[in-house]
Amino acid sequence: MKKLLGNVIAGSITEGFSVRIHPETAFEELKTGKFVSIVSSNYKFFSLITDLKLEVTNPDILVFPPSAHETFLHEILKKRDIYATARLKPMLMLDKNDTVLPVKMIPSHFSNVFEVDSADVALIFGDEKDPSKKFFNIGTPIDMTTPVCLNLERLVERSNGIFGKTGTGKTFLTRLVLAGTIKNERAVNLIFDMHGEYGLQARKEGPGKSFVKGLKTLFGNKVAIFSLDPESTRRRGGMPDVEVVLPYQTIQVADIMSLQSELNLHPTALESAYLIAAKYKGDWLHTLLTKGENAKDFAAELGANTESIAALYRKLKKIEKLPFFVSKQVERGADSIDQMMEYLNKGINIVIEFGNHTSTFVYLLIANIITRRIHSQYIAQTEKFLGSQKKEDEPKHLLITIEEAHKFLNTQAASQTIFGNIAREMRKYYVSLLVVDQRPSGIDPEILSQIGTKIIAQLSDEKDIAAVLTGVNNSNDLRAILASLDSKKQVLLVGHAVTMPIVIETRSYDEEFYKAMMPVYATKHVTELIDEIF
Repeated sequence: MKKLLGNVIAGSITEGFSVRIHPETAFEELKTGKFVSIVSSNYKFFSLITDLKLEVTNPDILVFPPSAHETFLHEILKKRDIYATARLKPMLMLDKNDTVLPVKMIPSHFSNVFEVDSADVALIFGDEKDPSKKFFNIGTPIDMTTPVCLNLERLVERSNGIFGKTGTGKTFLTRLVLAGTIKNERAVNLIFDMHGEYGLQARKEGPGKSFVKGLKTLFGNKVAIFSLDPESTRRRGGMPDVEVVLPYQTIQVADIMSLQSELNLHPTALESAYLIAAKYKGDWLHTLLTKGENAKDFAAELGANTESIAALYRKLKKIEKLPFFVSKQVERGADSIDQMMEYLNKGINIVIEFGNHTSTFVYLLIANIITRRIHSQYIAQTEKFLGSQKKEDEPKHLLITIEEAHKFLNTQAASQTIFGNIAREMRKYYVSLLVVDQRPSGIDPEILSQIGTKIIAQLSDEKDIAAVLTGVNNSNDLRAILASLDSKKQVLLVGHAVTMPIVIETRSYDEEFYKAMMPVYATKHVTELIDEIF
């Protein structure tokens, strides 16, 4: 039987409802973010507690409060004169047919407020046992053990974000969500793994075992590792499925333009890059690195500014030291990006490991190059599908995971990088983003408003809290809830993939979780699978 928490005594749709807490309910049992229901004669209102307050019927009681040993007096006062109220914000309501409706009416005075039960949670958020495989358990409501599920079908329809300050477990949250999309085969993933935390085993925070399984370890042949630093991958006990090789021709001026802030390039240097590209086409970078040392003569040949050519040469000279770039065009099929498309088209998820190449410059450059090329191929595949309307021509939905998202999606970069375009497209070409960031205030507000589902861990900066709630209904009420989250394993879910905002304790990424993933676990190496396919 559901536990009665109290009764509605006042309120409005815009401000929420005030509930007098039942005298038998211990105040300590109630927390902001708790999931409760208001039951009226015809509707059930599902709500979150946004605030708690102590009240008295007569202020004189506070002048002469009962002492600690006056327990009888205290009990008498609790029955009538001292009490607590909770502020509830209804997020949705159900009619008698369990139809989900927006909140457009109010419950009557003294309507009962109950704790929700497992049936309520499953009704609102879905059941992981559903044969459609579109629901994935991500955690439980506060003080409950019933799973809250993400609707993966809706999740992949738009770009999504995982936000939280450093140390709140964003990596574990990201790995959890990615595991869900792989297990339920709702998307194929391209993960830019800057710190080697997604493919193979990774360090675990806190006490207990020091390592957790990576996605490759967990899903076997469903995940391939493309490594920019094969030796680093081997030292960590893994074997790269592909060692990344990229010819200079894969780098376009647009990729360098998106690094303008990182490289501190003057606009005239970029203009010079376009002059080189206009004359030498795909060989523009190789030509710059070959002729740029003599900037004066090269500038005269192009009709460019000598200082700009010299600055461009100096800034891009570091590319020569990166072992995964080669100056000559490789044979068709040997280009690592073409190989990535083959894997993705077969439904094999890719983790791109950077190894010891962890500079922001390398991460931004590689992510831009690969994403731009793959996105253009997805556009071609989508147009082919629209023309033929054959099911076999429909692209597999691609979810691209990037860390340090504000570097790609700040106000300046968002208009220049491929990631800004993808975020605005709303899955138009079967490609969406999963952005992971500790500084949402650094992301362009327009992009943040396009983020479909947000998984928000604790944030302490007011600018970050305000930014992450951009475009979210009831943002003022959710701000109070967000401010009260624990620093670990508590998140606020809001957006397209959940029926209503809710605070959850996240599912543990442990042995029990590994066993739940086991039906799709395979021990074959992914290269064996590719050999069979081709």
